Amino acid sequence: MEDSEKPYNIAVIGGGSMATALVKIFTENDNQVNWWMRSEESVEHIRVHRNNPRYLSSVELNVDQLFVSTDINAVVEDADVVVLVVPSAFLKDSLVDLTVPLKEKIVFSSIKGIVPGDNMIVGEYLHQRHEVPFEQIGVIAGPCHAEEVALERLSFLTLACADMENARQLSEAMKADYIITRLSDDIYGTEYAAILKNIYALAAGIFHGLGYGDNFQAVLVSNCVREMKRFIRAVHPIKRDINATAYLGDLLVTSYSQFSRNRTFGNMIGKGYTIRSAMLEMNMVAEGYYAAGLIKNLKKSYDVKIPICQSVYKILYEEKSPKKVMKKLAERLK
Repeated sequence: MEDSEKPYNIAVIGGGSMATALVKIFTENDNQVNWWMRSEESVEHIRVHRNNPRYLSSVELNVDQLFVSTDINAVVEDADVVVLVVPSAFLKDSLVDLTVPLKEKIVFSSIKGIVPGDNMIVGEYLHQRHEVPFEQIGVIAGPCHAEEVALERLSFLTLACADMENARQLSEAMKADYIITRLSDDIYGTEYAAILKNIYALAAGIFHGLGYGDNFQAVLVSNCVREMKRFIRAVHPIKRDINATAYLGDLLVTSYSQFSRNRTFGNMIGKGYTIRSAMLEMNMVAEGYYAAGLIKNLKKSYDVKIPICQSVYKILYEEKSPKKVMKKLAERLK
Protein backbone atom coordinates (compact mmCIF):
# COMPACT_ATOMS: atom_id res chain seq x y z
CA MET A 1 0.00 0.00 0.00
CA GLU A 2 1.44 3.35 -0.93
CA ASP A 3 2.18 5.77 1.87
CA SER A 4 -0.39 8.34 0.80
CA GLU A 5 -3.48 10.08 2.05
CA LYS A 6 -6.90 8.46 1.83
CA PRO A 7 -8.90 7.31 -0.03
CA TYR A 8 -7.60 3.83 -0.83
CA ASN A 9 -8.89 1.47 -3.48
CA ILE A 10 -9.95 -1.69 -1.67
CA ALA A 11 -11.24 -4.92 -3.22
CA VAL A 12 -13.52 -7.02 -1.02
CA ILE A 13 -13.96 -10.64 -2.07
CA GLY A 14 -17.11 -12.28 -0.65
CA GLY A 15 -20.78 -11.51 -0.26
CA GLY A 16 -21.63 -12.57 3.30
CA SER A 17 -22.22 -10.76 6.58
CA MET A 18 -18.63 -9.82 7.39
CA ALA A 19 -17.94 -8.77 3.81
CA THR A 20 -21.00 -6.51 3.98
CA ALA A 21 -19.88 -5.08 7.32
CA LEU A 22 -16.41 -4.31 5.98
CA VAL A 23 -17.84 -2.70 2.85
CA LYS A 24 -19.97 -0.50 5.14
CA ILE A 25 -16.91 0.57 7.13
CA PHE A 26 -14.68 1.19 4.11
CA THR A 27 -17.22 3.16 2.06
CA GLU A 28 -18.33 5.31 5.00
CA ASN A 29 -14.68 6.29 5.37
CA ASP A 30 -14.53 7.58 1.75
CA ASN A 31 -12.52 4.69 0.34
CA GLN A 32 -13.27 3.42 -3.16
CA VAL A 33 -14.46 -0.17 -2.75
CA ASN A 34 -14.66 -2.80 -5.48
CA TRP A 35 -16.85 -5.65 -4.27
CA TRP A 36 -16.93 -9.14 -5.77
CA MET A 37 -19.76 -11.56 -5.11
CA ARG A 38 -21.02 -14.63 -6.95
CA SER A 39 -24.65 -13.67 -7.41
CA GLU A 40 -25.52 -11.36 -10.30
CA GLU A 41 -28.96 -10.97 -8.74
CA SER A 42 -27.41 -9.62 -5.53
CA VAL A 43 -25.13 -7.31 -7.52
CA GLU A 44 -28.09 -5.77 -9.34
CA HIS A 45 -30.09 -5.48 -6.13
CA ILE A 46 -27.27 -3.58 -4.41
CA ARG A 47 -26.91 -1.19 -7.34
CA VAL A 48 -30.61 -0.35 -7.25
CA HIS A 49 -31.61 -0.70 -3.60
CA ARG A 50 -28.32 0.08 -1.80
CA ASN A 51 -28.37 -2.97 0.46
CA ASN A 52 -27.30 -6.62 0.38
CA PRO A 53 -30.54 -8.61 0.00
CA ARG A 54 -29.16 -11.72 1.73
CA TYR A 55 -26.99 -10.45 4.58
CA LEU A 56 -27.29 -7.45 6.92
CA SER A 57 -30.10 -6.17 4.69
CA SER A 58 -30.82 -3.28 7.08
CA VAL A 59 -27.45 -1.69 6.23
CA GLU A 60 -27.71 1.09 3.63
CA LEU A 61 -24.56 1.10 1.52
CA ASN A 62 -22.83 4.13 0.05
CA VAL A 63 -23.02 3.09 -3.62
CA ASP A 64 -21.26 6.30 -4.70
CA GLN A 65 -18.06 4.76 -3.33
CA LEU A 66 -18.90 1.25 -4.50
CA PHE A 67 -18.31 -0.81 -7.65
CA VAL A 68 -20.03 -4.21 -7.39
CA SER A 69 -19.39 -7.01 -9.89
CA THR A 70 -19.24 -10.77 -10.45
CA ASP A 71 -16.04 -10.21 -12.48
CA ILE A 72 -13.26 -10.83 -9.98
CA ASN A 73 -10.53 -9.48 -12.26
CA ALA A 74 -12.36 -6.18 -12.74
CA VAL A 75 -12.70 -5.94 -8.95
CA VAL A 76 -9.07 -6.75 -8.12
CA GLU A 77 -7.21 -5.07 -10.99
CA ASP A 78 -7.01 -1.49 -9.69
CA ALA A 79 -7.08 -2.31 -5.98
CA ASP A 80 -4.29 -1.34 -3.61
CA VAL A 81 -5.57 -3.78 -1.01
CA VAL A 82 -7.49 -7.05 -1.44
CA VAL A 83 -9.58 -8.25 1.51
CA LEU A 84 -10.65 -11.90 1.38
CA VAL A 85 -13.93 -12.63 3.19
CA VAL A 86 -15.16 -15.97 1.85
CA PRO A 87 -15.48 -19.25 3.77
CA SER A 88 -12.17 -21.13 3.73
CA ALA A 89 -13.83 -24.14 2.09
CA PHE A 90 -14.69 -21.99 -0.94
CA LEU A 91 -11.53 -19.85 -1.20
CA LYS A 92 -9.88 -21.75 -4.06
CA ASP A 93 -13.11 -21.88 -6.02
CA SER A 94 -13.63 -18.14 -5.50
CA LEU A 95 -10.17 -17.36 -6.91
CA VAL A 96 -10.25 -19.87 -9.77
CA ASP A 97 -10.97 -17.21 -12.43
CA LEU A 98 -8.51 -14.68 -11.03
CA THR A 99 -5.73 -13.81 -13.49
CA VAL A 100 -4.62 -10.52 -11.89
CA PRO A 101 -1.52 -11.37 -9.78
CA LEU A 102 -2.18 -11.16 -6.06
CA LYS A 103 1.56 -10.94 -5.42
CA GLU A 104 1.42 -7.30 -6.51
CA LYS A 105 -1.25 -6.45 -3.88
CA ILE A 106 -1.50 -6.07 -0.13
CA VAL A 107 -3.78 -8.97 0.85
CA PHE A 108 -5.65 -9.12 4.16
CA SER A 109 -7.63 -12.21 5.12
CA SER A 110 -10.76 -12.10 7.23
CA ILE A 111 -11.14 -15.87 6.75
CA LYS A 112 -11.23 -17.91 9.95
CA GLY A 113 -10.39 -21.33 8.56
CA ILE A 114 -7.96 -23.72 6.92
CA VAL A 115 -7.77 -24.18 3.14
CA PRO A 116 -8.98 -27.73 2.35
CA GLY A 117 -6.74 -29.94 0.24
CA ASP A 118 -3.68 -27.81 0.92
CA ASN A 119 -4.34 -27.97 4.69
CA MET A 120 -2.77 -24.55 5.20
CA ILE A 121 -3.83 -21.42 6.98
CA VAL A 122 -4.78 -18.70 4.50
CA GLY A 123 -1.56 -16.73 4.92
CA GLU A 124 0.58 -19.73 4.01
CA TYR A 125 -1.73 -20.55 1.10
CA LEU A 126 -1.43 -17.02 -0.31
CA HIS A 127 2.35 -17.16 -0.01
CA GLN A 128 2.85 -20.61 -1.50
CA ARG A 129 0.11 -20.74 -4.13
CA HIS A 130 -0.15 -17.05 -5.14
CA GLU A 131 3.43 -15.94 -4.38
CA VAL A 132 2.33 -13.10 -2.12
CA PRO A 133 5.32 -11.99 0.01
CA PHE A 134 4.72 -12.51 3.73
CA GLU A 135 5.17 -8.80 4.45
CA GLN A 136 2.21 -8.09 2.13
CA ILE A 137 -0.10 -10.55 3.92
CA GLY A 138 -2.31 -9.53 6.81
CA VAL A 139 -5.11 -10.87 9.00
CA ILE A 140 -8.32 -9.16 10.12
CA ALA A 141 -9.54 -10.72 13.37
CA GLY A 142 -11.99 -9.89 16.13
CA PRO A 143 -13.53 -9.81 18.61
CA CYS A 144 -16.20 -8.56 16.23
CA HIS A 145 -19.54 -9.81 14.92
CA ALA A 146 -20.79 -8.35 11.65
CA GLU A 147 -24.28 -7.96 13.09
CA GLU A 148 -23.04 -5.52 15.74
CA VAL A 149 -21.13 -3.54 13.12
CA ALA A 150 -24.43 -3.20 11.26
CA LEU A 151 -25.99 -1.83 14.46
CA GLU A 152 -22.96 0.46 14.91
CA ARG A 153 -22.24 -0.94 18.34
CA LEU A 154 -18.68 -0.34 19.49
CA SER A 155 -16.56 -3.15 18.04
CA PHE A 156 -12.87 -4.04 18.09
CA LEU A 157 -10.87 -5.39 15.16
CA THR A 158 -7.32 -6.71 15.23
CA LEU A 159 -5.16 -6.07 12.16
CA ALA A 160 -2.07 -8.29 12.08
CA CYS A 161 0.72 -7.95 9.53
CA ALA A 162 4.48 -8.51 9.47
CA ASP A 163 4.80 -5.04 7.95
CA MET A 164 3.14 -2.90 10.60
CA GLU A 165 2.88 0.04 8.19
CA ASN A 166 0.44 -1.96 6.07
CA ALA A 167 -1.63 -2.69 9.18
CA ARG A 168 -1.51 0.97 10.20
CA GLN A 169 -2.69 2.19 6.81
CA LEU A 170 -5.57 -0.27 6.68
CA SER A 171 -6.48 0.91 10.17
CA GLU A 172 -6.67 4.46 8.78
CA ALA A 173 -9.05 3.20 6.09
CA MET A 174 -11.36 1.80 8.78
CA LYS A 175 -11.78 4.77 11.09
CA ALA A 176 -15.27 5.04 12.52
CA ASP A 177 -16.86 6.08 15.80
CA TYR A 178 -17.96 2.49 16.39
CA ILE A 179 -14.71 0.77 15.33
CA ILE A 180 -11.50 0.52 17.33
CA THR A 181 -8.54 -1.24 15.72
CA ARG A 182 -5.62 -2.91 17.42
CA LEU A 183 -2.40 -3.65 15.50
CA SER A 184 -0.28 -6.79 15.82
CA ASP A 185 2.67 -8.44 14.09
CA ASP A 186 1.61 -11.93 15.24
CA ILE A 187 0.12 -13.17 11.97
CA TYR A 188 0.37 -16.87 12.78
CA GLY A 189 -0.96 -16.59 16.31
CA THR A 190 -3.84 -14.32 15.32
CA GLU A 191 -4.87 -16.53 12.42
CA TYR A 192 -4.66 -19.80 14.37
CA ALA A 193 -6.58 -18.24 17.27
CA ALA A 194 -9.34 -17.21 14.84
CA ILE A 195 -9.55 -20.79 13.59
CA LEU A 196 -9.47 -22.48 16.99
CA LYS A 197 -12.04 -20.20 18.62
CA ASN A 198 -14.65 -21.38 16.10
CA ILE A 199 -14.06 -25.00 17.10
CA TYR A 200 -14.32 -24.03 20.76
CA ALA A 201 -17.57 -22.17 20.06
CA LEU A 202 -18.91 -25.38 18.53
CA ALA A 203 -17.98 -27.20 21.75
CA ALA A 204 -19.71 -24.52 23.83
CA GLY A 205 -22.81 -24.82 21.67
CA ILE A 206 -22.87 -28.61 21.86
CA PHE A 207 -22.60 -28.51 25.65
CA HIS A 208 -25.39 -25.92 25.80
CA GLY A 209 -27.58 -28.06 23.57
CA LEU A 210 -26.96 -30.98 25.88
CA GLY A 211 -28.21 -28.95 28.84
CA TYR A 212 -24.96 -27.89 30.53
CA GLY A 213 -25.26 -24.51 32.28
CA ASP A 214 -23.32 -21.30 32.66
CA ASN A 215 -21.20 -22.58 35.53
CA PHE A 216 -19.84 -25.33 33.34
CA GLN A 217 -19.37 -23.02 30.33
CA ALA A 218 -16.95 -20.92 32.38
CA VAL A 219 -14.85 -24.02 33.09
CA LEU A 220 -14.99 -25.04 29.44
CA VAL A 221 -13.82 -21.66 28.11
CA SER A 222 -10.98 -21.44 30.64
CA ASN A 223 -9.80 -24.83 29.37
CA CYS A 224 -10.23 -23.67 25.77
CA VAL A 225 -7.90 -20.71 26.26
CA ARG A 226 -5.25 -22.96 27.80
CA GLU A 227 -5.60 -25.40 24.90
CA MET A 228 -5.36 -22.52 22.42
CA LYS A 229 -2.21 -21.27 24.13
CA ARG A 230 -0.60 -24.73 23.94
CA PHE A 231 -1.39 -25.17 20.27
CA ILE A 232 -0.33 -21.70 19.11
CA ARG A 233 2.87 -21.88 21.15
CA ALA A 234 3.71 -25.19 19.49
CA VAL A 235 3.02 -23.82 16.00
CA HIS A 236 4.66 -20.40 16.41
CA PRO A 237 6.60 -20.02 19.68
CA ILE A 238 6.98 -16.27 20.21
CA LYS A 239 6.13 -14.10 23.20
CA ARG A 240 2.43 -13.16 23.16
CA ASP A 241 -0.30 -12.38 25.68
CA ILE A 242 -2.98 -15.01 25.12
CA ASN A 243 -5.35 -12.88 27.22
CA ALA A 244 -5.31 -10.08 24.63
CA THR A 245 -8.44 -9.27 22.64
CA ALA A 246 -7.25 -11.02 19.46
CA TYR A 247 -7.06 -14.33 21.33
CA LEU A 248 -9.15 -14.51 24.51
CA GLY A 249 -11.49 -11.69 23.51
CA ASP A 250 -12.37 -13.29 20.18
CA LEU A 251 -12.82 -16.66 21.89
CA LEU A 252 -15.23 -15.21 24.43
CA VAL A 253 -17.50 -13.42 21.96
CA THR A 254 -17.63 -16.43 19.63
CA SER A 255 -18.40 -18.84 22.46
CA TYR A 256 -21.10 -16.73 24.13
CA SER A 257 -22.71 -14.40 21.60
CA GLN A 258 -26.22 -14.82 20.22
CA PHE A 259 -24.74 -13.86 16.84
CA SER A 260 -22.17 -16.69 16.83
CA ARG A 261 -23.06 -19.07 14.02
CA ASN A 262 -20.56 -21.63 15.35
CA ARG A 263 -22.17 -21.68 18.79
CA THR A 264 -25.60 -21.87 17.12
CA PHE A 265 -24.48 -24.77 14.94
CA GLY A 266 -23.03 -26.60 17.94
CA ASN A 267 -26.19 -25.99 19.97
CA MET A 268 -28.24 -27.65 17.23
CA ILE A 269 -25.91 -30.66 17.16
CA GLY A 270 -26.20 -30.96 20.94
CA LYS A 271 -30.00 -30.90 20.65
CA GLY A 272 -29.92 -33.82 18.21
CA TYR A 273 -29.89 -32.22 14.77
CA THR A 274 -27.94 -34.02 12.07
CA ILE A 275 -25.11 -32.03 10.51
CA ARG A 276 -27.01 -31.71 7.23
CA SER A 277 -30.23 -30.55 8.88
CA ALA A 278 -28.35 -28.00 11.01
CA MET A 279 -26.61 -26.59 7.94
CA LEU A 280 -29.85 -26.37 5.99
CA GLU A 281 -31.70 -24.62 8.80
CA MET A 282 -28.90 -22.10 9.44
CA ASN A 283 -28.35 -21.36 5.75
CA MET A 284 -24.96 -19.96 6.75
CA VAL A 285 -21.46 -21.43 6.94
CA ALA A 286 -20.09 -22.37 10.35
CA GLU A 287 -16.33 -22.20 9.79
CA GLY A 288 -15.68 -24.32 12.87
CA TYR A 289 -17.19 -27.34 11.14
CA TYR A 290 -14.53 -27.31 8.41
CA ALA A 291 -11.77 -26.30 10.83
CA ALA A 292 -12.53 -29.25 13.12
CA GLY A 293 -12.09 -31.60 10.17
CA LEU A 294 -8.67 -30.20 9.26
CA ILE A 295 -7.04 -29.23 12.58
CA LYS A 296 -6.62 -32.94 13.32
CA ASN A 297 -4.20 -33.21 10.39
CA LEU A 298 -2.24 -30.20 11.60
CA LYS A 299 -1.94 -31.75 15.06
CA LYS A 300 0.08 -34.61 13.57
CA SER A 301 2.93 -32.17 12.95
CA TYR A 302 3.07 -31.00 16.56
CA ASP A 303 3.34 -32.76 19.89
CA VAL A 304 0.46 -30.96 21.61
CA LYS A 305 -2.71 -32.09 23.38
CA ILE A 306 -5.98 -30.64 22.07
CA PRO A 307 -8.72 -32.81 23.64
CA ILE A 308 -11.50 -30.23 23.09
CA CYS A 309 -10.82 -29.99 19.36
CA GLN A 310 -10.53 -33.78 19.14
CA SER A 311 -13.87 -34.23 20.91
CA VAL A 312 -15.61 -31.93 18.43
CA TYR A 313 -13.97 -33.85 15.59
CA LYS A 314 -15.29 -37.16 16.90
CA ILE A 315 -18.84 -35.83 17.02
CA LEU A 316 -18.82 -34.15 13.62
CA TYR A 317 -16.70 -36.53 11.57
CA GLU A 318 -16.81 -39.89 13.33
CA GLU A 319 -20.52 -39.56 14.20
CA LYS A 320 -19.91 -40.33 17.86
CA SER A 321 -22.64 -39.60 20.40
CA PRO A 322 -22.42 -35.93 21.53
CA LYS A 323 -23.70 -36.91 24.96
CA LYS A 324 -21.07 -39.61 25.50
CA VAL A 325 -18.14 -37.71 23.98
CA MET A 326 -18.86 -34.52 25.91
CA LYS A 327 -19.46 -36.35 29.18
CA LYS A 328 -16.03 -37.92 28.84
CA LEU A 329 -14.48 -34.54 27.96
CA ALA A 330 -16.22 -32.80 30.89
CA GLU A 331 -14.70 -35.28 33.31
CA ARG A 332 -11.15 -34.41 32.25
CA LEU A 333 -11.49 -30.62 32.31
CA LYS A 334 -9.68 -28.78 35.09
